Amino acid sequence: MEEEIQKFIDEGLKEHKEKVFFIQQELGAEIHWFFTQAFQALKSELYLPACTSFLNGIEASLRVTMAQVEKPCRVTELDGIKTLSNSLLKSAKEMGLPIEALAFPDEHDFLEKLETKRPNILNVEIVRIRHNLCHGNILEYVNVELGEHNAFFTPECCRELAKLLHLVSKEWAMQLGIFRRRLLNA
Repeated sequence: MEEEIQKFIDEGLKEHKEKVFFIQQELGAEIHWFFTQAFQALKSELYLPACTSFLNGIEASLRVTMAQVEKPCRVTELDGIKTLSNSLLKSAKEMGLPIEALAFPDEHDFLEKLETKRPNILNVEIVRIRHNLCHGNILEYVNVELGEHNAFFTPECCRELAKLLHLVSKEWAMQLGIFRRRLLNA
């Protein structure tokens, strides 16, 4: 009985830590709610909202933090042209933001992709996925395991992507939180 109680307590503590993780990174409410609600969507098996909210959280966190680095005050307006792209990430890197935390686990050429230029630009994965999903392109997630004539899409086809974006978002939020505390609160 004691083991069951301890297991229940441990699971409750783990769940609580997950729920407050993004808040604890001190990113600011205009940032952490994207990640917090993305995590809530993931836990509720709402994979498309989870994916897009993680992506929007990353984009918002970059844009807000960069604006604060340029002018250390409360941000009331963001430049509508500066959206998540390789060039935005390059600018963020030049400002000292820890953008390497946005590299996917097997994306060893992240920094090299950032240096590519048009017409041969290769977007880093976070940018490529953002461009596709946030513009409604889910075609690469269509399941064809049963053959082309039985191809289908359900939100569950993005389950693994949502989990991956959660991991990337956690690392990003942690590294960005360190950056923001060091630079913006100094």
